[in-house]
Order: sequence, then structure tokens, then C-alpha cells
Amino acid sequence: MQHVAIEGKEDFLAQLKEQLAKRLPQEKVERIAAFAEDLYASAPFEEAAERGLDDIYGATLSAWHFMQTHDPSEAKVRVFNADFEEHGWQSPHTVVAVLHEDMPFLVDSVRIELNRRGLTVHAIHNSVLAVERDAKHHLKRVTSTEAKNAPASRESIILVEVDRHSDTATLDDLHDSLEEVLRDVRAAVEDFDPMRERVRESIKELKAQRPKQIKADDHKEAIAFLEWLLDDHFTFLGYDEYEVLQEDGQDRLRQIPKSELGVFRLDQPRYRERISTDEGVEDDQYVLVPELLSFAKSAYHARVHRPAYPDYISIDRYDEDGRVIGERRFLGLYTSTVYNESPRNVPVLRKKIDAVIKAAGVNPKGHNGKQLTQILEVYPRDDLFQIDTDELAQTAFGILNIRERRKVRLFIREDRFGQFYSCLAFVPRDVFSTELRVRIQNLLCEELDATFGDFNTYLSESVLARIQFILRFNGERPAEYDIRRLEKKITALSRSWRDDLQTAMVEGYGEEQANRLMQDYREAFPNSYREDFSARTAVYDIHHLGELGGNAPISLSLYRLVEENIDGVNLKLFHADQPIPLSDVLPVLENLGLRVISERPYEVECPDQTYWIHDFTLEHRGDGVVNLQEMRDVFIEAFTRIWTGDAESDAFNRLVIGANLAWREVAVLRAYARYLKQLRFGLSQDYIANTLASHPEITRELVTLFELRFDPDDAAGDSEIEECVTRIEGLLDEVASLNDDLLLRRYMALIQATLRTNYYQRREDGEAKDYIALKLEPTQVPDMPKPRPMFEIFVYSPRVEGVHLRSGKVARGGLRWSDRHEDFRTEILGLAKAQQVKNAVIVPVGAKGGFICKRMPDGADRDTVQKEGIACYQIFIRALLDVTDNLDGGETVPPERVVRHDEADPYLVVAADKGTATFSDIANAISLEYGHWLGDAFASGGEHGYDHKKMGITAKGAWESVKRHFREMGLNTQETPFSVVGIGDMAGDVFGNGMLLSDKIRLVAAFNHRHIFVDPDPDTSASFKERKRMFELARSSWEDYDTALISEGGGVFSRDAKSINITPQMKKAFDIKAGKLSPNELIRAILTSRCDLLWNGGIGTYVKASDETHAEVGDKANDALRVDGHELRCRVIGEGGNLGFTQLGRMEAAEQGVRVTTDFIDNAGGVNCSDHEVNIKILLDDIVKAGDMTDKQRNELLASMTEEVSELVLRDNYRQTQALSLSEILSQQGMGPYRRFINELEAAGGLDRELEFLPSDEMLVERSNAEN
Repeated sequence: MQHVAIEGKEDFLAQLKEQLAKRLPQEKVERIAAFAEDLYASAPFEEAAERGLDDIYGATLSAWHFMQTHDPSEAKVRVFNADFEEHGWQSPHTVVAVLHEDMPFLVDSVRIELNRRGLTVHAIHNSVLAVERDAKHHLKRVTSTEAKNAPASRESIILVEVDRHSDTATLDDLHDSLEEVLRDVRAAVEDFDPMRERVRESIKELKAQRPKQIKADDHKEAIAFLEWLLDDHFTFLGYDEYEVLQEDGQDRLRQIPKSELGVFRLDQPRYRERISTDEGVEDDQYVLVPELLSFAKSAYHARVHRPAYPDYISIDRYDEDGRVIGERRFLGLYTSTVYNESPRNVPVLRKKIDAVIKAAGVNPKGHNGKQLTQILEVYPRDDLFQIDTDELAQTAFGILNIRERRKVRLFIREDRFGQFYSCLAFVPRDVFSTELRVRIQNLLCEELDATFGDFNTYLSESVLARIQFILRFNGERPAEYDIRRLEKKITALSRSWRDDLQTAMVEGYGEEQANRLMQDYREAFPNSYREDFSARTAVYDIHHLGELGGNAPISLSLYRLVEENIDGVNLKLFHADQPIPLSDVLPVLENLGLRVISERPYEVECPDQTYWIHDFTLEHRGDGVVNLQEMRDVFIEAFTRIWTGDAESDAFNRLVIGANLAWREVAVLRAYARYLKQLRFGLSQDYIANTLASHPEITRELVTLFELRFDPDDAAGDSEIEECVTRIEGLLDEVASLNDDLLLRRYMALIQATLRTNYYQRREDGEAKDYIALKLEPTQVPDMPKPRPMFEIFVYSPRVEGVHLRSGKVARGGLRWSDRHEDFRTEILGLAKAQQVKNAVIVPVGAKGGFICKRMPDGADRDTVQKEGIACYQIFIRALLDVTDNLDGGETVPPERVVRHDEADPYLVVAADKGTATFSDIANAISLEYGHWLGDAFASGGEHGYDHKKMGITAKGAWESVKRHFREMGLNTQETPFSVVGIGDMAGDVFGNGMLLSDKIRLVAAFNHRHIFVDPDPDTSASFKERKRMFELARSSWEDYDTALISEGGGVFSRDAKSINITPQMKKAFDIKAGKLSPNELIRAILTSRCDLLWNGGIGTYVKASDETHAEVGDKANDALRVDGHELRCRVIGEGGNLGFTQLGRMEAAEQGVRVTTDFIDNAGGVNCSDHEVNIKILLDDIVKAGDMTDKQRNELLASMTEEVSELVLRDNYRQTQALSLSEILSQQGMGPYRRFINELEAAGGLDRELEFLPSDEMLVERSNAEN
């Protein structure tokens, strides 16, 4: 459909004229275009933009044709549904077209009739045009009324679109009623001046003679009123005249024939509703100004000008003897100025008001006088005309006596002529609403046996609102009523929810506190809340809102409505400031085993704070009845802990309701599930949670078993524990699923293998700790991955998880910040295995620990990441110390509230590792806080320990291995240049220190997690200096390398790049043929390139054996980079970093002639140095405690020993590699001694040949024979 593009009136008319020109003969175009310009002169053009151009064209032609014939003495009305096929245009609405001689009230009266029928007016347009017609009423000329030489005749065209009706009878009825209304308009307008003339005649008669029984001032006031009436204060609609006749000895009124004017001359029953010819005079008159004027209301709404009940004004006529001989009666509407001006300016009313004030006996300038005057000033104007002075005084005094109190009062006035009630209802303004008005209206109609007519509302600064109801009698006489009883009923209706809240608050808090709270909450609750909840409920909710703030971001209320099902509950969630997104709440509730049926939010707006109440209707997904009384506190505590992050939101939370467990009891079950995950147990976390939920009785017994073993306040004997185990085993016999049985038995085994826990320890504030430590005996855990450490501590919290593995009671090793969330224990176990061999050169056996940060913010910057890492590290350290014994004077001191199922175990020493290089002081601070006997020997390094990076001890130790390899190959690394490719960057300890241990290093390529560095033909001297400069920076990356020093064809490339262009120099250096490679492909080419040394100073596993899978390696992050051992073409491998190669990968590389030892040999320097530090500190701390040395002296002595400690460590590295070389030489003479040694170790349980990938005896014999 083509639409009008509206930019202005001219554009609109131009488009319309263009359409006319396309479709009409030329001789018609100009006339119709001119007509359209006049027709739409005052039309709102934005509405035209919404119409199709075809419809505007059709509507214009329709109006043009409608104008063609019209008898100006009649109304022309058309009601139709515009249809494109029939009329050439269409509208979704019914169209009403009216053509009429222009006169007042036309548009208003048409709209009144449409509204009376309940028809929505969608569009209305009216134009007054100058029209010339011939004798047969055909249109000759039509122009704007402002046009030069415009015709004298004026016609009004009204075009309306209303709700569509297709019923022909309905359309016909609307047509007829509009014609009838327009006849009323014509009658009123045509006789307007004659009716005013009748008023003048009455004034003339009154001035000519004052009836003797009429007081002079009343006579004068009546004349003044009639003159005031003529001064545009009354719209005359109808007039007729009556005479008094004697019939059967009684005076009776009779209408004088032919006296009717205006609407009264129309033969319509609605204008005969009040007086019939046989009415008695006494029944007819209600004289306010005695025997001169009377006022009354019509029982029917006006159909002309305004949809109000019109007023009757009756003027008595007298003979010379003062007898009433007749009556002039006017029907009409007071103009708007009457309702806006003071009644003191209105004759008759002013006299009435003065009489009331005088009767009250108050000082007009005093408080009561001013109040009474104001009451009368705003009194319903129509009532002022009709009410007599005595009744007005009584009503006004009653209103005055309310005295601005929040009281309900009702005043009822009965119309003298038995047609109306006028009811004035006063209600507190703050409770007034449309709903209340309708309820009062219905009450009055029912109690007074009346029909609603109209209402008016008056609102001011008063605490009360006034509603006037005009009600029509249903019967001939008024109903009997008790006004006080009605007031009580209205009071009950208008008693606000706020009033109930005040009462409930006083009951709940006492008057003083209730009044304070009401200042905040009187207007705070929205309508929706007030509709849904009682005021008494709000008192409880206010209590919950008052709990918010500080450490309480939410508050909860769990309840059940009387009519709710027993498996359903309702939850209210209280929150400050902003509403809580439904997407945040739903997963929590669903994980708790609840289905959300509905949610209703309520905004509570206090003066200084906004709150939100979210009301959820919930249904339990599980079987059985939800015992609200039993689980309310447990549920609320669980939800709160989940929301604040003290507990995780997952399927395990179903146990809160399903097994009636507290959130901490669920947490310990979840901790064991997380541990099973790290043990690579075959079932998923969801399956585990569902299994526990499916067997609630067994689950509760498992918790009981845990409590019996570890609750320090209820220490159970072995018999109680055995009884619990027996009960569990009995229940397990009834479990049908093999997987479920396996899982539940594994839970029981884990609990039985647990030696200690901090579960029952408390913080200083008495709250449970937000992390759980479980010390286990791995040898008692079924299917534990090998090698099995002697002890293991698993740490769980929603924020951090970690594990610490120890191969013996006296064991040590570093703590790693791992990024392997799915299998960090596998990573730590591999490190622990290497650490165990590495620690062969020191007193403690191997240990290793690691943790993951579970709530690292997405996209966090480096400082934020570091801050969260430190916080998680602190939790991890505290958890380890929570379950570790202490020593005091050589006596073992067990940790508080820890039940021990093992022997004394006070030796716990940690060290730095990946991600924790600078954390030693943090660990030692916690050690001192706990009063741990090792003090700052707990974590080696730190402020008063040996700085491994500053000493370069790990890299130097590994370099001893590198030097030996090359020395045995006839190359001196300190004198002869040699090529190197590396893993790491100059900011790292091992890589950075290592690449500065010889100025003959030719670093051809290196990579870290962000960049790839390539220098195909490096300047040995210049590159060494640049690496040294970078190493000395506080922070650095390969991007900090001065690219001007990089040889031709090299550069620093981002690993995020889509591809990297391979230069000729790079192709030559790395044997690459392709012109472009992805970053990962380039790294693989670097790893497999020909070079003298492959130096691993990074983190990750980059080399495996060809028969190993990436999944077996367990380092998913580097799967795309990893190469096989047989692909390596380097001559020597230096393993400064841990786990850079799998053992099988090393063996495969060695078989290709690559010289390699292992990581636990190459990088043993760090752990050796730490062990020296710890042992020295233990020795010196005893001297300090004895008072023979100060802490300052101890620290100075430690620092002075740095070089000596370094020499001792490097001597061990030198001798270890020397011993390996000698053993390799001796093995060529025969493998018998080694074979026997391996067998002895296996028999003693100290070696697992398969785990260590050692060859069988047969393979050793074959190798020996082959070499011989």
C-alpha cells in the first residue's frame, strides 16, 4: 500500500492532487482539489501519514459526493462501513458522516451520543465550509469561509470513525439516534433567543410588581439572579409555561398549549418526565426563594452540548392580589463559568451562604469562620442551588466538625421532587481510588435502592477526599436507611491497607517503634503487594528487610499458604537496591530440588532506600511431603550460603530437602565427590549427586559415619562406628544399580580412609570455616592411581580446591598454582613422583601440592588475578595447617577440634613452585599466626630465606647437567658458541637465569604462552646483553626484546595471530617449506628443529612418545604443540622445568641419540637449596629460643651462608650427573647388578617397575646382549 510521505500541509495536498489528476477528468480535478484543501485545512497531518494514499483519495471523493445534495433545514447523516470494492476506499472502523447547517453544539452533541453508546472514537474531523446551493439543494459552489466572495451560507461537515459494527440494525439505530440528537440541537439553537426573551419578560413582570408576601430583599435577589442568568451563565435548552386552574376545589397546573420552545416543542417522552397536567401545586414546587424561584434537576442526561443532568429553573407568576397564577419553566445547563467562580458572586447563592454563616454564629475572619466559608465555597454547585438554607447549614456544620480528621462521613440529601439522592461521602484522601469510589457507589445504590447517575470528585490539600454521588430513585419513595450504619460500612470499605499496617505494626513493635517504621513504610509497598498480602504479613516482611545490609545481602522467608499443596512451598527473597534477575535465582532453586511455578516481584520504595521482594511459588521435584517446619531453617541457611558463595550451587544441594541435610553436611559430601573426580573415578558429578539423592537413607548414614568418626563433641567408640558401617552395608544390599552400589561403597571407603578433618573447627566469630580439609591414607582408598603417597590432604571450598601429597612423614616439596581444573591431582601426582626421586639427595622424602582458583573473574587484569591467587593460596595453607600437629618443647600438640586416626604428624614444609614463587612470606606469616613450630622455616625462601631466582639455583643446577652432556661430547659451553631453542621467557626464573649462564648461547628461537621469539642468526654478544637487560626488568615479555637486535628474517610473533609468514631465514633455520604457518605449527617446527640444546624453562608437557596419546599425557592446553620424542633433532635436552617430557618421550628421544637425563635430576637444585634452608633454620631457631641468638643475628647468618649453600647444592648436582655417567659406562660391562637391584627394590615395595616405565629382566638381557 502506498502511504503518504508527510512533510507538511502543502506536501500532503500536492500528493492528493497528484492522485486526483491521475484518476479524474481534468475539469473535476481543480474543484475537488480546492475542496480538499478547504476540507483538510485544520486536519492533523500526522494522522494522514498513517493512512494509505488510496484511502485518503477515496475518503475525499466520498466527502465530496456527500456534499452534493443537502437540505439545510435538515440534518444529513450517513453511517456505513467503507469497503474498497464498494466505496473505493476502506477503513477498519465504521464511518459516520454528518452534514448540517453550521450552528453551535453540533460536534459536542454528536460526540455525546457516540460516547453514550460506548463507541470509541478513533478519528474525528470537522470543517465549516461556505456553501452555495440551487433551489433543489444541489451544490453549486463550496469554499473556505475565509475566501473572497465566499457564499453566505455555512455548513458543517463532521467525519467520524468509531468501533466497527457490521449489523445493519445497529447502524440504522445509530443513524436514527444521531438525527434525533441533531433535531434537539436545532430546536435549542433556533429558540435560544426566544427563551432568553421569556426571561426578560419575567424580569419585567417582577420589576413591575412585588407580590405582597415576598420580602423586598428576596424580590430584589430574584431579579438579580435572572439578570445574572442572561449574562452568559445559562445555556437554554427548553422552555414551557403553565397556568393554575381550579379543578374540584383544588389548584392544579396545566401546560399552556403552544408555549413550548427548544427541545420541549419536540414530541419526546424524555422531556415530559417531571410535570403532568394533573399534578398538584404543592407537589410541584420547591421554592428556595419563597414563592418566586425554584430549582430542580432533570432525570435525564442532556443530549445537547454537555452530557450532564440539565437544570430546571421555575419562575412563579402572580396576579395583582399576590396569588400564584402560573409558572415559567426553563431547562438548560449552567455554563462553565458558574462552576469556576465563587458562589458569593451568584445571586441567591450568596444570600444562602450568608444565612448559613450567620446561623453558625462564628466569626467569619476566625478559624472556624474561614473553614466554614471554604466548605461552602467548594460545595457542589448544583446542590447549592437546590438545597434549602437549613439543610445546607446542617450539612456544612457536619463537614466542619470532621475537623481534618481521617474520618469517614456521609451526608445524604433527597431531591424534593422524589427523583434523586445527592450523597456526599468523605474518605481519607490517601486511600481514595477509583476502586474505592466504585465500591462505595455500589454500596449506596444497594442500600438506597437507587440507580447510579453520576459522580464528582473533589481533592484538595485536605486529608479528606469528597465524592458526590447522584443516584436516581428506583421506587416512587426514598428507601429507609441508617446513615450511621452506612458510614460504618463505608469505613470498612475505605479502611486502607496502610491503616491495617499501622495497627499491625503497633501490635508487632509497640507504638513508638511502629510510628518510626511507618515513616519509612507507610507509602513504600506497591499496589500489587497490598493486593496479594495482608498488612500483618508486611510486618514480618519489614522485619526481613531490616535484616539486610552489611554481611546480609539477602533475607529469606519460607512459608506455605493454607490452600497450597503439601508438596509446594513459597519463598520470599528480600534484596536491597536492584531486583535480582530471575536467571540468577532459578538455577539455585532448581539445584535445591525445587521447580519454580511462578514469581512475583515487588518494589518497596522507602524514602532513603529501595528494596525488592521476590515471591516464588515452588514445588518439590522429589517424592514425599515437604515438612516445612523441619526443613525451614536448614533450607534458608543453605540458600543464603549458596547466595553468598559459601556453598556451591549444584545438584548436590538437592540433598538439603531430599535428605534433610544441612548445607555443611552437603558440602562434605560434595568435597568427597570432588576428590573422586580428581581420582578419575568414572562417574560424573551430576550422577554422584543424583545417586546420593536417590538413596537419602544411605546418604544420611554416610554423614552419620563421618560424624561418628570426627565429631570432637560426640566422640564415638569403635562399636558405634561398626554399627553404622553395618547399617550402611545392609542398606547397600538393597541397592539395585551396580554403579550406585560402587559409588556408595566408595564414599564409605573414603570416609573410613580419612584420618583427620578440620570440618568441626570454627572461626573466631564462631562460624564454621568456609573450607574443608580432609587428610586421607591413600593406601586405604580403592583403585587409587599409582604411585600412592603415604598421606594426602584434599582441600575443598567453593573458591579453591587443592591437594597435598606426601611420600613420608618427613617430606617436602613445592606448592603449585595449577590451571588444570579437571585433573590438577594428576598434575601434582606426576610432580610428586619426580619430587620423590629428586629428594633422594636430601633428608625429607618427596611431597608436592597444588591448588586451583575456581572463581577467577572473567577477563580479570593481572593484578586482580594475582590478588585472587594469593587469597586462594592462603586458604590452602590454612587448610593444611588446620590438620597438622604442632610441636611445643618436643611435645606433640594436636590441632583443636580435630579427631586423629593416625599418629603424631607435625612435619609439614612447603616451598614455591609455578605461580607461587613470591608467596613464601605469605605462607610463613600464616605459619607464625598458627604458632607452627617451624615458624618461617615452614616455607623456604621469602624475606628471610634463600631467593631461588636471585641465586639462580635451579637453572645453575640444571646447567651442570647441560655442561656435562656437552663436555662428554667434546664441547665447552662456556667457550664455544652453540645453538639453543627454548621454552619460556626472560622473566622466568629457570629460563631467564639459564639463558644467562653462558655468553656463548645462540638463542635461535623460544616461545611462551603469549609469543614466539625467532632470531635465525643471532649476534651472540649483543643478544646476551639484551637478554640480561630483559631479565633485570621488573616485568617483561618477548615483546620487550629490542627488535633492532634480531637478525634478518626473525621477529616476535603473537600466538593469537591467524598465521605467520615464514621468511627464507626461518625456512633455513627450521627446515620449513611452507610460506605460512599457524603459530602452533611454527612452535612444532621449532621443537623439532636441528639445534645443539633444547632448554625447557617453562610449564607444560611438550614431548611424548609416539605410542602415547595426548589424553594419557594429561596436559590438554599443549596438545596442539606437543611432538613425539623420535621427532626431536636437538643434541642435548636441559630440563630446568618439571614434566616437560613424559618418561616414555625421554626414552624415545634417547633412543634417537639425544642426550637427556630427567627433570628430577636436572632441576633438583631448588629443592636441595630449600632443604638446606629449612634444616639451618630449625637448628638456629632452637638457639634463638634459648636466647643465645637474636632473630636479626639469625637472619644475617643465613644471608652470609648463601654462597656456601649454593656451592653445596651445585656440588650435589655435579655429582648426580657424574654418577649417572659412570653408571652408564659401567652398564656397558653388564646389566646384572642393575637387574638385581631393581628386583630387590620391587620386592621391598619401594619400586613399581611398570609405573616407572623400567624394562623387564628379559628386555635388560636383550639390551645387554645387543651392546656386547
